[in-house]
Amino acid sequence: MQQPTPLDQGLRCPVCKLGLSLQQQPGRPARLECEAGHGFDAAKQGYFNLLTGKGTNFTEDGAPMVAARASFLDAGHYESLAEALGHRVRNALRGNEHPRLLDAGAGTGYYLRQALQALPGTSASSAVALDISRYAMRRAAKLPDTLALVWDLWRELPLEDESFDVVLNIFSPHNGAEFSRVLRPGGTALVVTPLPGHLAEGAALLGLLGIAADKAAGVVASMGGRFELRATEEVKIPLVLDPEAAFELAMMGPAGHHLNPESLRSRLADAGSATLVTAAFRIQEFRRIG
Repeated sequence: MQQPTPLDQGLRCPVCKLGLSLQQQPGRPARLECEAGHGFDAAKQGYFNLLTGKGTNFTEDGAPMVAARASFLDAGHYESLAEALGHRVRNALRGNEHPRLLDAGAGTGYYLRQALQALPGTSASSAVALDISRYAMRRAAKLPDTLALVWDLWRELPLEDESFDVVLNIFSPHNGAEFSRVLRPGGTALVVTPLPGHLAEGAALLGLLGIAADKAAGVVASMGGRFELRATEEVKIPLVLDPEAAFELAMMGPAGHHLNPESLRSRLADAGSATLVTAAFRIQEFRRIG
């Protein structure tokens, strides 16, 4: 068994909980393997699927949803949110020359990429991206110095105790007990949720799901007693979207599991050339204590 590299440091076998090491040999797929012999081969797109046994009861975001999200985000519509997160990550890791980042619910890796790029050029950073969607992890696997793992965030994370400096949790389940376990003392968790008025102007047209009014308090409760809330920031972004961008916005989120694409395109065509909405987000910055 080869020694862990900076890239695979902190990984734990989901079967026996021994450490996982990354095995790379010419002409063979990369492989994550523990000392007990449990192994996981990389898919041809570069990600690893660690879900074993019963797998998960949750439905992954499919290829069309992930493609819509990638197109929408790469067009820069949520760049202000990415910049705000990058600024907070940079401040949290100031003076840390070898930071480890975890993106829990990483999607395509858009926000993780922005966070890594925000770090100083002298920082030898590495990251793990977790998401239940294979299609999302295909994209996240392309990020430099990042391992992309298919995993269910409601299960015990395949990561060692106190092995990460920052956790990103953006529009994804908040498994506070596991986040506190894998974060080092003093580490930072950045949780992003939509504000109650998020995209409200276009909710009916786009078939979007409602936002709970008490979401901020719910996040604090879900993070548990080993976190203290250090700061809260709101980011609001006015958007003027053409029909294709509006279609991508609707299809890329939870509503995409239920929407009929043809019906949505028809509604957008009838609505006119532009859809005006305001994206509204809350960033909650937590510090791991104890």
